[in-house]
Amino acid sequence: MTTTTRRSSKSRADYPPFVLGQPRFDQSTFYGRLRHFLDIIDPRTLSVTESRLKAAVQLLEDYKHGTLTTGVSDQQLWEAQKIRQAILHPDTNEKILIPFRMSGYIPFGTPIVVGLLLPQQTLATTVFWQWLNQSHNACVNYANRNASKPTPVSKFILGYSGAVTSAVSIAVGLNVFIKKAKRFNPATSLLIQRFVPFPAVATANVCNVVLMRHSELEEGISVLDADGKVVGSSRVAARHALMETAITRIVLPIPILVLPPIIMSLLEKLKLRNWNQRSRQQHPAIVSFTIRDCELL
Repeated sequence: MTTTTRRSSKSRADYPPFVLGQPRFDQSTFYGRLRHFLDIIDPRTLSVTESRLKAAVQLLEDYKHGTLTTGVSDQQLWEAQKIRQAILHPDTNEKILIPFRMSGYIPFGTPIVVGLLLPQQTLATTVFWQWLNQSHNACVNYANRNASKPTPVSKFILGYSGAVTSAVSIAVGLNVFIKKAKRFNPATSLLIQRFVPFPAVATANVCNVVLMRHSELEEGISVLDADGKVVGSSRVAARHALMETAITRIVLPIPILVLPPIIMSLLEKLKLRNWNQRSRQQHPAIVSFTIRDCELL
């Protein structure tokens, strides 16, 4: 098989026949869903120019009305749909502000996560980073909301207020508890303090979900059959959906708020161990005196 043939086969696999409004990747497999969401958060779409956006929208309109010019490939159509979905709201067709797009979640959210994980935070910095994190989440949720049905702004305000209040209360309360706890040595206190953002953020996420969607428990949610037709409304389905969403909101912050403190703690121990070994080799008398002195203390 020639290089050109292999490249053509790969291109057909990556860009299947275009279907307007459908995912490009197979959603029946984990790998397909992973690639789909990686495509959604692709930060390269943040730099798309206005002229390129208009060209993408026009290309999709031509496809929809059957007026495509000859020579337009499936790859061009998939890329055009990716651009439009990343920038324009699907219901209002309005541009979403760059910091609140799904493709901007990582670039704009990463500095906030770094701020949450900073050691030795004061009361003011703890409140600031928790407030900023929940404010960013609220803006992303509102910008990407389902606008096909009108949702009262008061519901978003209620969810935002509950999330901020719970996050700040838990973070401040745990930090105060750790500082006043006398049974923890400084190293242990610092290690525990690094894990404070996780329970604060996880609790705030759950509060946000419950406050925003509590009406579903009373009204129920639509249940669809295999053909996608609505067959009724169910409170049981609403309860299961709310529970699964809440659990997801608890699990999702783990990689960014739990793993880094663990990794940093291991790296610090390794660095300290290596420093002790080098010090023993270079200044054995001083190190021995220091160790004996610490033991006496």
